[in-house]
Amino acid sequence: MSFIAMPKPDPEIIARRAEIAAGLRAIVGDEGLIVSEDERRAYETDALTAYRAMPLAVVLPATTGEVSAVLKFLNAQKVPVVARGAGTSLAGGALPSEDAVVLGVSRMSAVLEMNFADRVAVLQSGITNIAISQAVAHEQFFYAPDPSSQLACTIAGNIAMNSGGAHCLKYGVTTNNLLGVKMVMMDGTVLDIGGAALDAGGYDLLGLVCGSEGQLGIVTEATVRILRQAEGARPVLLGFDSAEAAGACVSDIIGHGIVPVAIEYMDRPAIKVCESFAHAGYPLDVEALLIVEVEGSEDEIEAMLARIVEIAGSHGTRTPRIARTEAESLAIWKGRKSAFGAMGRISDYMCMDGTIPTGRLPEVLVKIDAICKGHGLSVANIFHAGDGNLHPLILYNVNDPAELEKAEKAGADILKLCVEVGGCLTGEHGVGIEKRDLMLDQFNETDLHQQQRLKTLFDPRWLLNPAKVFPLEGRLQG
Repeated sequence: MSFIAMPKPDPEIIARRAEIAAGLRAIVGDEGLIVSEDERRAYETDALTAYRAMPLAVVLPATTGEVSAVLKFLNAQKVPVVARGAGTSLAGGALPSEDAVVLGVSRMSAVLEMNFADRVAVLQSGITNIAISQAVAHEQFFYAPDPSSQLACTIAGNIAMNSGGAHCLKYGVTTNNLLGVKMVMMDGTVLDIGGAALDAGGYDLLGLVCGSEGQLGIVTEATVRILRQAEGARPVLLGFDSAEAAGACVSDIIGHGIVPVAIEYMDRPAIKVCESFAHAGYPLDVEALLIVEVEGSEDEIEAMLARIVEIAGSHGTRTPRIARTEAESLAIWKGRKSAFGAMGRISDYMCMDGTIPTGRLPEVLVKIDAICKGHGLSVANIFHAGDGNLHPLILYNVNDPAELEKAEKAGADILKLCVEVGGCLTGEHGVGIEKRDLMLDQFNETDLHQQQRLKTLFDPRWLLNPAKVFPLEGRLQG
């Protein structure tokens, strides 16, 4: 049986469902409210599908004003609210409860302003990640953070979890590319934080909001940094006979002062599945594979790739393959970007998200394999090796409660290992419910108390995304 517990829903709130729905309908109309059981079922889980709960209702506001009115109403009714972008959270960040209203931002997806001179775009938070780059591509600009779910995930969710992606090694994660937000607090107050300027005055409240997992307010608009596209970019595939050799190569590349755009890692199980799906030409006779991409002029690309291949050769790489055409580059990245979906075709999995110092990568990979084998489970590793953001996929049968419990325990052991070697519990997926009860493995009680005081300042009743992030025992509120 799962050891991730959720608090019992408030029966008094559930009994008032019709009254609450009527109040929401008065604000957003029929087109912005979902109350039927069949339609609510689509919102009962996010991408951490092992856990489910039917929400009280789903409300889909179309403007910041509607979000403000909805939150003001629900605050007065003391009804919990769970913010939702596209529901791609892998940590249960958008998991509802039976007494909570899900507030989705999918109807707010417009680009409001594109300022190429200042390299800034202003957009509603329901826009998908990839749509930002598509909107500015005609001027040879792009938005740098690129999670694997970028075709579906929204900027709202990216801000909530401080998402990264394959290219964060060079360009940083969401917080490094976010300049400002419009955020609605639980009492309906609308805040403008940051803006188009590189460094806003006053306290860094933007740094507090980014990564706060919907605990402080609902972001309805974002001002983001857009960048000029590089002259060119190409990846190289590097195969290795062991995880240790691949891990050591990653550390050596960075140690030589080379900063690729991305360094991605796959082990043998992941290589096989991704190649079967994408037909990208991945080598099938190696234990580990690195995808290393560099960018710049053609001369710069050739020089950096030659140096990377030389470094990899000192770690025993076999048959390095440099992409020579745009089609080859796209095929290589199609395999990596499709990895989680491709793995889902053959097995249920729980995706971890710990971060470690890159120098500890070789030993940690060996220990992850030992942890999973110790619990009687298999693991496939696909992750952002350049910044030490691990994504072990623990394979299990979601319909077997005993295997679910094993997967949870193996995941907890992996995350504790990340903390032990000097890393942290999460790199880009957030804490959600998945890592909530591991927070004391990284923070002491004083640390958590201070974090909860900030939560209480923004949301005194703890109605925003309850039962997430902080251990259920010892909470200040809720």
